[in-house]
Amino acid sequence: MSSSASSLPERIELSGEGLVLRDWTEADVSAMPGLFDHPDIAYWTPIVTPFDETAARTRLVRDRELRREGTTILLAITLDGATPLGEIMLRRAPEGTEIGYAVGPAHRGQGLAARAVRVMAAYAFEQWGAERVILELEAENAASVAVAGKAGFRLLDVPPITGEEKGRPYTLQTWGLDRP
Repeated sequence: MSSSASSLPERIELSGEGLVLRDWTEADVSAMPGLFDHPDIAYWTPIVTPFDETAARTRLVRDRELRREGTTILLAITLDGATPLGEIMLRRAPEGTEIGYAVGPAHRGQGLAARAVRVMAAYAFEQWGAERVILELEAENAASVAVAGKAGFRLLDVPPITGEEKGRPYTLQTWGLDRP
């Protein structure tokens, strides 16, 4: 599959590294605020804040729209396909095939993000034909920089990406993992 927009499967479930990455469902709406309505998520990610049940429903609708457009996959990070512990994203972006993630505050420190990133990167290489996957991170986000290293990514020598989100300026570094 090339990096140009093309259809994505209606349903996706990926397993590996002791995780099951699966589609978000209506049943997850009540769990999503506990994962995403947190100051760290509000600060470091573009996820809306406050994140309540209405925001969860909106995100679920947007997830399905992005999938239909063929640009983005958002999956719940789970241990066994049941309770969501966070989210992993795979997106076809102008900068490249990008992965993003957020782990609920109660589930941090278990290596979930790094494991989910490795599983999603393998999917991008195998199913999307990506030559490289990237993470765009703020250098000050020590937890995400640690995830990048644990997942095997390296800091790329490319210009930083600057912008503003939620009234806060940011500077993103690009980390890359090349096809094995």
